Amino acid sequence: MCRSIKTLRPPALAEEATQDEIRAAALQYVRKVSGFRAPAAHNQEVFDEAVERIARATAELLDGLEVRGAARRA
Repeated sequence: MCRSIKTLRPPALAEEATQDEIRAAALQYVRKVSGFRAPAAHNQEVFDEAVERIARATAELLDGLEVRGAARRA
C-alpha cells in the first residue's frame, strides 16, 4: 500500500528505529489513507492526532515483536 514506508524492524533495519523514523512512517500512512498530503486547516487536528496514535501503536508493535536472531528492544 505505502511503498515509501520502510520496514522498521531488524534485520531490515540494522539499528533500532528512531522516533523520527516511526513518525515519518505514521505520517506516510495517514497521508495515504486520508488522500491528503497536507490537510486543510479544519482537518489539521484530527490528521495530527492520527499520526501520533499510529506512531505510538507502531512503537508498541516494534517493542513487542520478537524477531529470531535479533536482540529485543529495551
